[in-house]
Amino acid sequence: MSSSVSAVQRGRAAGRKTAPGPILLMGAPGVGKGTQAKELVKLWGIPQISTGDLLRANVAQDTSLGRVAKEIMGRGELVPDSLVDEMVAVRLQQPDAAKGYILDGFPRTLGQAGWLDGRLAAQPKPLPVVAVSIQVDYNQLLRRITGRRNCPVCQTIYNIYVNPPRRDGFCDVEGAALVQRADDTEQVFKERMRAYAALTAPVVEHYRALGRFAEVNGDRPIAEVAAGIVAAVERLRETA
Repeated sequence: MSSSVSAVQRGRAAGRKTAPGPILLMGAPGVGKGTQAKELVKLWGIPQISTGDLLRANVAQDTSLGRVAKEIMGRGELVPDSLVDEMVAVRLQQPDAAKGYILDGFPRTLGQAGWLDGRLAAQPKPLPVVAVSIQVDYNQLLRRITGRRNCPVCQTIYNIYVNPPRRDGFCDVEGAALVQRADDTEQVFKERMRAYAALTAPVVEHYRALGRFAEVNGDRPIAEVAAGIVAAVERLRETA
Protein backbone atom coordinates (compact mmCIF):
# COMPACT_ATOMS: atom_id res chain seq x y z
CA MET A 1 0.00 0.00 0.00
CA SER A 2 1.42 3.40 -0.95
CA SER A 3 1.94 6.10 1.64
CA SER A 4 -0.55 8.26 -0.29
CA VAL A 5 -3.32 5.69 -0.03
CA SER A 6 -2.66 5.03 3.64
CA ALA A 7 -2.75 8.78 4.34
CA VAL A 8 -6.18 9.04 2.74
CA GLN A 9 -7.42 6.09 4.79
CA ARG A 10 -6.09 7.66 7.98
CA GLY A 11 -7.91 10.84 7.05
CA ARG A 12 -11.19 9.00 6.52
CA ALA A 13 -10.79 7.13 9.81
CA ALA A 14 -10.12 10.37 11.66
CA GLY A 15 -13.05 12.07 9.98
CA ARG A 16 -15.49 9.46 11.31
CA LYS A 17 -14.75 10.29 14.96
CA THR A 18 -17.01 13.31 15.04
CA ALA A 19 -18.97 15.64 12.78
CA PRO A 20 -16.43 17.97 11.18
CA GLY A 21 -18.63 21.02 11.71
CA PRO A 22 -17.80 24.39 10.16
CA ILE A 23 -14.19 24.64 8.97
CA LEU A 24 -12.46 27.78 7.74
CA LEU A 25 -9.72 26.70 5.34
CA MET A 26 -7.07 29.37 4.94
CA GLY A 27 -3.94 29.68 2.85
CA ALA A 28 -1.95 32.15 0.82
CA PRO A 29 -2.17 32.21 -3.00
CA GLY A 30 -0.67 29.02 -4.43
CA VAL A 31 -0.80 26.80 -1.33
CA GLY A 32 -3.32 24.43 -2.92
CA LYS A 33 -6.34 25.46 -0.87
CA GLY A 34 -8.77 24.68 -3.68
CA THR A 35 -7.25 21.23 -4.17
CA GLN A 36 -7.45 20.50 -0.45
CA ALA A 37 -11.05 21.71 -0.24
CA LYS A 38 -11.97 19.16 -2.92
CA GLU A 39 -10.15 16.41 -0.98
CA LEU A 40 -12.04 17.27 2.20
CA VAL A 41 -15.35 17.34 0.36
CA LYS A 42 -14.65 13.75 -0.73
CA LEU A 43 -13.40 12.63 2.69
CA TRP A 44 -16.24 14.09 4.75
CA GLY A 45 -19.10 14.42 2.27
CA ILE A 46 -19.67 18.06 3.24
CA PRO A 47 -19.95 21.04 0.89
CA GLN A 48 -17.39 23.69 0.08
CA ILE A 49 -18.96 27.11 0.49
CA SER A 50 -17.21 29.86 -1.43
CA THR A 51 -18.46 33.42 -1.10
CA GLY A 52 -17.28 34.11 -4.63
CA ASP A 53 -19.41 31.24 -5.92
CA LEU A 54 -22.36 32.36 -3.78
CA LEU A 55 -22.15 35.87 -5.14
CA ARG A 56 -21.99 34.71 -8.75
CA ALA A 57 -24.84 32.22 -8.22
CA ASN A 58 -27.12 34.83 -6.64
CA VAL A 59 -26.47 37.27 -9.49
CA ALA A 60 -26.95 34.57 -12.15
CA GLN A 61 -30.18 33.31 -10.53
CA ASP A 62 -31.47 36.88 -10.15
CA THR A 63 -32.30 36.43 -6.46
CA SER A 64 -33.28 39.46 -4.39
CA LEU A 65 -29.80 39.44 -2.81
CA GLY A 66 -28.22 38.98 -6.23
CA ARG A 67 -30.04 42.00 -7.64
CA VAL A 68 -28.80 44.19 -4.80
CA ALA A 69 -25.25 42.87 -5.22
CA LYS A 70 -25.33 43.43 -8.97
CA GLU A 71 -26.41 47.03 -8.51
CA ILE A 72 -23.62 47.66 -5.98
CA MET A 73 -20.96 46.05 -8.16
CA GLY A 74 -22.30 47.97 -11.16
CA ARG A 75 -21.38 51.17 -9.32
CA GLY A 76 -17.86 49.82 -8.86
CA GLU A 77 -18.33 49.40 -5.11
CA LEU A 78 -17.47 46.46 -2.86
CA VAL A 79 -20.33 44.26 -1.70
CA PRO A 80 -20.79 45.05 2.03
CA ASP A 81 -20.32 42.47 4.78
CA SER A 82 -24.01 42.59 5.65
CA LEU A 83 -25.03 41.40 2.17
CA VAL A 84 -22.39 38.66 2.11
CA ASP A 85 -23.54 37.57 5.58
CA GLU A 86 -27.11 37.23 4.30
CA MET A 87 -26.01 35.07 1.36
CA VAL A 88 -24.00 32.83 3.67
CA ALA A 89 -26.93 32.56 6.10
CA VAL A 90 -29.22 31.35 3.31
CA ARG A 91 -26.63 28.82 2.12
CA LEU A 92 -26.03 27.41 5.62
CA GLN A 93 -29.71 26.58 5.93
CA GLN A 94 -29.50 24.02 3.13
CA PRO A 95 -29.60 20.34 4.21
CA ASP A 96 -26.16 19.41 2.87
CA ALA A 97 -24.53 21.78 5.39
CA ALA A 98 -26.12 20.12 8.41
CA LYS A 99 -23.04 18.21 9.63
CA GLY A 100 -20.41 20.64 8.46
CA TYR A 101 -18.98 22.66 5.60
CA ILE A 102 -15.71 24.08 4.35
CA LEU A 103 -15.65 27.85 4.25
CA ASP A 104 -13.63 29.40 1.43
CA GLY A 105 -13.16 33.16 1.44
CA PHE A 106 -15.40 33.75 4.45
CA PRO A 107 -15.03 35.15 7.05
CA ARG A 108 -12.55 37.61 5.55
CA THR A 109 -12.96 40.32 8.17
CA LEU A 110 -13.34 40.51 11.94
CA GLY A 111 -16.89 41.72 11.41
CA GLN A 112 -17.76 38.64 9.39
CA ALA A 113 -16.05 36.37 11.93
CA GLY A 114 -18.03 37.93 14.77
CA TRP A 115 -21.29 37.59 12.85
CA LEU A 116 -20.62 33.92 12.07
CA ASP A 117 -19.54 33.08 15.62
CA GLY A 118 -22.69 34.68 16.99
CA ARG A 119 -24.94 32.89 14.53
CA LEU A 120 -23.44 29.49 15.28
CA ALA A 121 -23.50 30.04 19.05
CA ALA A 122 -27.26 30.65 18.86
CA GLN A 123 -27.93 27.19 17.40
CA PRO A 124 -29.31 24.39 19.65
CA LYS A 125 -26.16 22.23 19.47
CA PRO A 126 -23.48 24.70 18.42
CA LEU A 127 -20.24 23.62 16.81
CA PRO A 128 -17.97 26.65 16.47
CA VAL A 129 -15.77 27.43 13.50
CA VAL A 130 -12.29 25.96 13.57
CA ALA A 131 -9.68 27.53 11.28
CA VAL A 132 -6.86 25.63 9.59
CA SER A 133 -4.18 27.44 7.61
CA ILE A 134 -2.10 25.63 4.98
CA GLN A 135 1.49 26.81 5.21
CA VAL A 136 4.04 26.73 2.39
CA ASP A 137 7.41 28.53 2.31
CA TYR A 138 7.30 31.89 0.50
CA ASN A 139 9.99 30.96 -2.04
CA GLN A 140 8.24 27.67 -2.77
CA LEU A 141 4.98 29.52 -3.40
CA LEU A 142 6.80 31.94 -5.67
CA ARG A 143 8.11 29.02 -7.75
CA ARG A 144 4.65 27.46 -7.90
CA ILE A 145 3.07 30.66 -9.18
CA THR A 146 5.73 32.09 -11.48
CA GLY A 147 6.65 28.67 -12.87
CA ARG A 148 3.12 27.90 -14.05
CA ARG A 149 2.56 27.46 -17.77
CA ASN A 150 -0.53 26.09 -19.47
CA CYS A 151 -1.45 24.75 -22.87
CA PRO A 152 -4.01 27.00 -24.62
CA VAL A 153 -5.41 23.97 -26.47
CA CYS A 154 -5.84 21.17 -23.89
CA GLN A 155 -5.39 23.32 -20.76
CA THR A 156 -2.71 21.01 -19.33
CA ILE A 157 -0.78 22.84 -16.62
CA TYR A 158 2.99 22.56 -16.27
CA ASN A 159 5.55 24.08 -13.93
CA ILE A 160 8.97 24.86 -15.33
CA TYR A 161 10.58 24.11 -11.95
CA VAL A 162 8.83 20.94 -10.75
CA ASN A 163 6.81 19.58 -13.69
CA PRO A 164 8.38 20.86 -16.92
CA PRO A 165 7.29 19.74 -20.41
CA ARG A 166 9.60 17.38 -22.27
CA ARG A 167 10.32 20.11 -24.83
CA ASP A 168 10.94 23.49 -23.25
CA GLY A 169 8.02 25.84 -23.87
CA PHE A 170 5.73 23.37 -25.66
CA CYS A 171 2.89 21.08 -24.57
CA ASP A 172 3.69 17.36 -24.46
CA VAL A 173 0.19 16.50 -25.73
CA GLU A 174 -0.67 19.16 -28.32
CA GLY A 175 2.75 20.57 -29.19
CA ALA A 176 1.30 24.04 -28.76
CA ALA A 177 3.39 26.87 -27.32
CA LEU A 178 2.74 27.17 -23.59
CA VAL A 179 1.53 30.46 -22.14
CA GLN A 180 1.92 32.18 -18.80
CA ARG A 181 -1.06 33.92 -17.22
CA ALA A 182 -0.65 37.67 -16.93
CA ASP A 183 -1.07 37.52 -13.14
CA ASP A 184 1.48 34.71 -12.64
CA THR A 185 4.35 37.16 -12.27
CA GLU A 186 6.53 37.91 -9.25
CA GLN A 187 5.26 41.48 -8.97
CA VAL A 188 1.60 40.45 -8.94
CA PHE A 189 2.37 37.59 -6.55
CA LYS A 190 4.03 39.95 -4.07
CA GLU A 191 1.01 42.27 -4.16
CA ARG A 192 -1.38 39.35 -3.64
CA MET A 193 0.69 38.12 -0.69
CA ARG A 194 0.69 41.57 0.91
CA ALA A 195 -3.07 41.88 0.47
CA TYR A 196 -3.64 38.38 1.83
CA ALA A 197 -1.52 39.00 4.92
CA ALA A 198 -3.18 42.34 5.67
CA LEU A 199 -6.69 40.97 5.16
CA THR A 200 -6.38 37.68 7.02
CA ALA A 201 -4.07 38.56 9.92
CA PRO A 202 -6.90 39.87 12.17
CA VAL A 203 -9.05 36.81 11.41
CA VAL A 204 -6.13 34.47 12.17
CA GLU A 205 -5.48 36.20 15.49
CA HIS A 206 -9.19 36.09 16.34
CA TYR A 207 -9.38 32.32 16.04
CA ARG A 208 -5.92 31.79 17.53
CA ALA A 209 -6.98 33.71 20.65
CA LEU A 210 -10.04 31.47 20.92
CA GLY A 211 -7.89 28.33 20.67
CA ARG A 212 -9.53 27.38 17.38
CA PHE A 213 -6.63 27.84 14.95
CA ALA A 214 -4.03 25.41 13.60
CA GLU A 215 -1.38 25.39 10.89
CA VAL A 216 -0.62 22.49 8.56
CA ASN A 217 2.46 21.93 6.42
CA GLY A 218 1.28 22.22 2.82
CA ASP A 219 4.59 21.28 1.19
CA ARG A 220 3.74 17.56 1.04
CA PRO A 221 1.77 15.21 -1.23
CA ILE A 222 -1.92 16.09 -1.55
CA ALA A 223 -3.23 13.15 0.48
CA GLU A 224 -0.78 13.77 3.32
CA VAL A 225 -1.79 17.42 3.54
CA ALA A 226 -5.47 16.35 3.61
CA ALA A 227 -4.74 13.89 6.42
CA GLY A 228 -2.92 16.64 8.32
CA ILE A 229 -5.93 18.95 8.00
CA VAL A 230 -8.27 16.23 9.24
CA ALA A 231 -6.02 15.55 12.23
CA ALA A 232 -5.85 19.28 13.01
CA VAL A 233 -9.64 19.59 12.88
CA GLU A 234 -9.97 16.61 15.24
CA ARG A 235 -7.56 18.20 17.74
CA LEU A 236 -9.36 21.53 17.61
CA ARG A 237 -12.77 19.91 17.98
CA GLU A 238 -11.62 18.21 21.21
CA THR A 239 -10.97 21.57 22.84
CA ALA A 240 -13.39 23.91 21.05
